[in-house]
Amino acid sequence: MSTETHSEASTNVNTPRYILMHENDNVAIVVNDRGLPAGTVFPDGLTLISQVPQGHKIALRDIPQGEAIIRYDVAIGYAARDIAKGSWIEESVVTLPPARELDNLPIATRKAPALASVPLEGYTFEGYRNADGSVGTRNLLAITTTVQCVAGVVEHAVKRIRQDLLPKYPNVEDVVALEHTYGCGVAIDAPNADIPIRTLRNISLNPNFGGQAMVVSLGCEKLQPNRLLPESIIPIHKEGEPYVVCLQDSEHVGFNSMIDSILHMAEARLKELDKRRRVTCPASDLVVGVQCGGSDAFSGVTANPAVGFATDLLVRAGAAVMFSEVTEVRDGIDQLTSRAINADVAQAMIREMDWYDNYLKKGGVDRSANTTPGNKKGGLANIVEKAMGSIVKSGSSPISGVLAPGDKLKQKGLIYAATPASDFVCGTLQLAAGMNLHIFTTGRGTPYGLAAVPVIKVATRNDLARRWHDLMDVNAGTIASGEATIADVGWELFQLMLDVASGRKQTWAEKWKLHNALTLFNPAPIT
Repeated sequence: MSTETHSEASTNVNTPRYILMHENDNVAIVVNDRGLPAGTVFPDGLTLISQVPQGHKIALRDIPQGEAIIRYDVAIGYAARDIAKGSWIEESVVTLPPARELDNLPIATRKAPALASVPLEGYTFEGYRNADGSVGTRNLLAITTTVQCVAGVVEHAVKRIRQDLLPKYPNVEDVVALEHTYGCGVAIDAPNADIPIRTLRNISLNPNFGGQAMVVSLGCEKLQPNRLLPESIIPIHKEGEPYVVCLQDSEHVGFNSMIDSILHMAEARLKELDKRRRVTCPASDLVVGVQCGGSDAFSGVTANPAVGFATDLLVRAGAAVMFSEVTEVRDGIDQLTSRAINADVAQAMIREMDWYDNYLKKGGVDRSANTTPGNKKGGLANIVEKAMGSIVKSGSSPISGVLAPGDKLKQKGLIYAATPASDFVCGTLQLAAGMNLHIFTTGRGTPYGLAAVPVIKVATRNDLARRWHDLMDVNAGTIASGEATIADVGWELFQLMLDVASGRKQTWAEKWKLHNALTLFNPAPIT
């Protein structure tokens, strides 16, 4: 993909500017902060006949009713009425096209760019190597919960651990409670009920926790500790028992007895975690999840292409990168199946799309329910336009594998991890897959963060980066203003990943301790 910016001087913020994504497009988006008024004349002579907000589309020529509206060289919709050249193309004049059928798709037809086969060597970070070969970017004590009922007790215990125990173990960076809303009142043996269980199981084994799982259970819940973490998985402490505290056990007399048991077990875990030290690891040990939230029309122009450039660098370095969000790639399924390394990978993507189509159908909605009021205010007319901008996070490398929701990653390369598009659900599932670093792009702005892994935030616009200067880690808006190229920001992001993974730098979300709750994807009924 290439972008073309029409302006006389990119350094003059008052010069009217628009961005054309492809030479075949009949629309472009306004670059200028706060948009442009009617009567504005662009350097190429195009005149606005109506006011157009920043990021919103303008017609580059007359578009008759029923004709395709083209952006990214893709029909993002059809004109609901005649649209005059220079008009604002807002949501109401764009008719959503039908979803692409899942048959007769191109299968493994696209050749990888020549550069994709050139290894990127010599890049390292300082990480925590685990016994299973995985590598952590942080050294954290994790407390897994089997049911929401224990969340309050665990929250109190975590405060005590931070206050009374962590100062004694300086090599442990924090304690994380894996709190969620699952475990009781659920149809635990229903079809698809295994998704939230394996999600929580795999989160508990994230590389940043060093294999040091411990569990707090209530006792009567459906999700019992031995079902969540079988004996073959959960460690056994020196007394010969699993690292499990059950609050309903008769030994607990009063609230403080429960807290004391949790602290006693936590200290045993902390002693082991405190022995961990950072060692030099190749960039191939990174497992990076990428996603976007609070997207706008600039997401597919600046931040996501820069992430896609960095994704290609990571894949060339031998790392694993996951992109996700089913509804936000569904309308580009032909682009994805053509990039699959073989027919099996392509069919796996089709299978995940079909499963999610049926899941939405059961709920009485379709993919169009994805686009939010904020997306539309930021210039995205519908899910097709949003999807075209979302897919570019995946870069141009071949897609080498597919993960179902909750599965653990077991290979390198570019991976499609099927998840809902909801920010915190997607993040939770990528965490379960084993990611040790998260990249999150935003145009509208969101303070999203995760306690378990560092989250690097990338702003799509200069104005957002300026206003949220202490929340955004990278400003990709400089691409739209002509101050930087996609490659410039991609390399900046790649180097920042190595620094953050090494603990040399903290993200703003880490500094402010902005942590979203874990949200387990549970398509099964609640009883």
